Amino acid sequence: MAKKPKDPARKVIADNRKARYNYSIEDTIEAGLMLVGTEVKALREGKANIAESYASDEDGEIWLINANIPIYLQANRFNHEPRRRRKLLLKEREITRLRNGMAREGMTIVPLKLYFNDRGIAKLEIALAKGKKVHDKRETEKNRDWQRDKARIMREQG
Repeated sequence: MAKKPKDPARKVIADNRKARYNYSIEDTIEAGLMLVGTEVKALREGKANIAESYASDEDGEIWLINANIPIYLQANRFNHEPRRRRKLLLKEREITRLRNGMAREGMTIVPLKLYFNDRGIAKLEIALAKGKKVHDKRETEKNRDWQRDKARIMREQG
């Protein structure tokens, strides 16, 4: 099986790989971020961490909480707070869909990827997700191991 070529227009800065293991992803949405200048410069250096972050609904707006964008060293006194709350830029319809999913179905909003799109704008891919139980995680591991073994067997047989 040939590898899919990477999209040159989409430069991934941070990837939350544990999210797909800990949550079953239901729906994904691309959101903009309200950033200050030094945050964008730090992102262009490829330094960010969204592994421990989550999104929250407060006063009709969605906020990204606990995402770490380290300080930009050349900015001296005009720097930003690394773990500050950042507002996500979403349409009202998307906010309503996320809020309904959180309230009715007990889901959470999990960030998946932080990247620059083809126009050079920082975007965050968020997902409406439901937490997996321990047995679901074991099933995921079992399926992943079987797919790996199956690929190895097919490769050996030619």
